[in-house]
Amino acid sequence: MQKTMAYQSAFFPNLTAEFPSTRYQGSKAKLVDWIWEQIADLDFSTCLDAFGGTGAVAYRLKQAGKRVTYNDLLRFNYEFGLALVENSQTRLSFEEIDWLLTRHPEIDYPHFVQDNFADIYFTAEENAWIDQTITHIRQVADPYRFALAFFALAQACIIKRPYNLFHRKNLYIRLAEVNRSFGNKTSWDRPFEEWFRAFANEANRAVLDNGQVNQALNLDAADVPGEYDLVYIDTPYVAGSGVAVNYLDFYHFLEGLTVYAEWDKHIDHRSKHRRFKPRPNEWTDKKRIHLAFEQLFERYRDSILVVSYRSDGVPTEAELVNLLRRYKPDVRVERYGQYTYALSTNSESQEVLLIAK
Repeated sequence: MQKTMAYQSAFFPNLTAEFPSTRYQGSKAKLVDWIWEQIADLDFSTCLDAFGGTGAVAYRLKQAGKRVTYNDLLRFNYEFGLALVENSQTRLSFEEIDWLLTRHPEIDYPHFVQDNFADIYFTAEENAWIDQTITHIRQVADPYRFALAFFALAQACIIKRPYNLFHRKNLYIRLAEVNRSFGNKTSWDRPFEEWFRAFANEANRAVLDNGQVNQALNLDAADVPGEYDLVYIDTPYVAGSGVAVNYLDFYHFLEGLTVYAEWDKHIDHRSKHRRFKPRPNEWTDKKRIHLAFEQLFERYRDSILVVSYRSDGVPTEAELVNLLRRYKPDVRVERYGQYTYALSTNSESQEVLLIAK
């Protein structure tokens, strides 16, 4: 950590890098220091976060001076990894942020969100703003500046959503004049432009040079090239009931923004909330997930394997431990204890970390 901060202060002496706030379902942001405590004494220099999500764990490893590869199958998550993990110096200037937020008369603006998502997630005015802003972002040639701007747009979209998700057509929850037992109407009503500026500033503050060449990838976890001293695995969660967390269903709107020009061909127009067409995925299928874990452990059998898991998941904790022991002689289980994620109704489930070497 001392080495990391030395690099940071040399490049940006007035800044202290800090991971941005997150409202992402399943994020390990609140657990990341505990996770680091469990693995800090392990001997590793290179590492892969195979299911990177928000990038919280990959970023913590970057802070520790490791050479980090971030990977996620979803394109919008990959943009987060590009902005916060691979990017070491690039920031958005005030002038660039102003340009992104200013309407330009010479630009012919499309209206895809306005045409396809009316009365589903955002107001008509907000939909027009999203069409305008993603059009501006798509003109940014530098991949890191694009990723930083996309991060700000995505976070602004998330914070203005009830439950911070896109899993149902429920704009009416925001607009109804009723007493609420959840949510934050002040956040929902705050203009998109203000949120964009706030999150662009958060992303800028998070930019960190740790003296390593880090990278972000957008691949299936089993297809990531190269070998790593340590592989961190945090797969989508399948509850004991067999119900899976499907991040594409939760955040399809953000995934759509990454393929804005081709979005229409991905939409299931039969669904009220215009979700993506279903994509078969072994990590959300209780019948296929055991084999998926086995193949993943075999792929990275020469690495230290660190698996974040829930004690009531499918496979069971015992099944995963036994599976790891096929490839690793030393498997230990660390328990954080009870930890409840947003929208979870299971207060008995424990957060565990399986460490195999």
